[in-house]
Amino acid sequence: MLTLGTEAPSFSLPDVTKDSTVTLDENSTATAYVVAFVCNHCPYVIHLRKEFASLGNEALAQGCEVFAISSNDVDNYPADSPQLMAEEAKENGYAFPYLYDETQDVAKAYKAACTPDFFLFDSNRKLAYRGQFDDSRPGNGKIVTGASLRDAVDAVLKGMTVPSPQVPSLGCNIKWKPGNAPDYFI
Repeated sequence: MLTLGTEAPSFSLPDVTKDSTVTLDENSTATAYVVAFVCNHCPYVIHLRKEFASLGNEALAQGCEVFAISSNDVDNYPADSPQLMAEEAKENGYAFPYLYDETQDVAKAYKAACTPDFFLFDSNRKLAYRGQFDDSRPGNGKIVTGASLRDAVDAVLKGMTVPSPQVPSLGCNIKWKPGNAPDYFI
């Protein structure tokens, strides 16, 4: 896991919703940054995607930059292809970019392990939170609220420390290309 206080790794990735490239560096005046590793087919992401869209769109309105990134191997998981990512973003109302990490280098830089996996950085791009969206899971009967990430975003926007404990995300493993799984994953 990335250590709290780690600087956000830079990236430059294609945004499948706008046929453009998005970089972390072009958004240097944000009050916070959410970087979410998601995909289209994972049941854990499907379970929370509507609330994630809502939370992400609300955060944007408060000056927080939000980036959804899919790093999955699309050769073996075609449901996560850029074309279907664009449809996913439109159907779920993502007002933020949905980026495609074809090389999987960005997922490795963030030490992302699963989908969904959430990272929150403060205005200085220092990691303030890494963890779950909330404690709802497919089939556990708990309502999806985004409480864990929402509380973290609220704290960072107010200049406060993110509440503890920070519970790691739970979901599907990132679908690494053959021979591309990072050392921290093996």
